[in-house]
Amino acid sequence: MSWIREPRDDELTEAAAAARAADVAHRGYVPNYNRVFAHRPEAYAAWGSLAGAIKGSMGVRRYELATLAAALRLRSSYCSLAHGQVLADTVLDPATVRDAVRGEDAAALTDVDRAVMRLADRVAAGAADMTPDDLTELRELGLDDAEVLDVVLAAAARCFFSTVLDAVGAEPDAAFAGLDPALRDALTVGRPIAQR
Repeated sequence: MSWIREPRDDELTEAAAAARAADVAHRGYVPNYNRVFAHRPEAYAAWGSLAGAIKGSMGVRRYELATLAAALRLRSSYCSLAHGQVLADTVLDPATVRDAVRGEDAAALTDVDRAVMRLADRVAAGAADMTPDDLTELRELGLDDAEVLDVVLAAAARCFFSTVLDAVGAEPDAAFAGLDPALRDALTVGRPIAQR
């Protein structure tokens, strides 16, 4: 759960109730992040719009790789597990994701994939310490400035969401316990998975 009390059903605004119903319909349960954002459903909706705009311009693979790299740097188990699972289920395979997380050679990753992850990691590690050289690798691999910005946007947006969840003690959903054990363990980089 989290350190913030979850609003009771009778306390939910129409927007919060709709967000909860959508998550139940999609996942079959109420995710812990939804329990936190039920206090501010407008912020959650704005987050969804921002994340959707970023993902829409860069595609699922690149978005998920950048997001995962930022989440790992932030030690956000919740976001690492969520986005690692998306990668393992829809883009790559569990072994490739696990190897990428561990810093091992993941043959299915391209040079661009690896550079995306490095830049996202750098952004999440501390953007104030970055220099123009941090953007050079992706440019040399053929990405234009808009595509480089997409990676920065994905990483910076992840900093917001991961920080909110960790700042209120939101535990990764118990459903993540069902992931492949080696992948699950590699992606659990901060708070442990909720027991229920």
